[in-house]
Amino acid sequence: MPIEENLENAKKQVESSIKMALLKKNMSQAQLADLLGENRTVVNLAIKGNTNPKAVQIRKKIYKVLGME
Repeated sequence: MPIEENLENAKKQVESSIKMALLKKNMSQAQLADLLGENRTVVNLAIKGNTNPKAVQIRKKIYKVLGME
């Protein structure tokens, strides 16, 4: 299904972009979660492109912290 493939590709692109930004800041996902005051698991889900409202909210915080806006 092309729509599902597009969604999966978008998720991978989000994850790759965030991971690259983390590398540039020399920061781990655990450090990012601590900085955001969020659970490591929900931060990981947000990084992996989860689309639930909490993940979207966390992703917005991640973009801001990592200067990705």
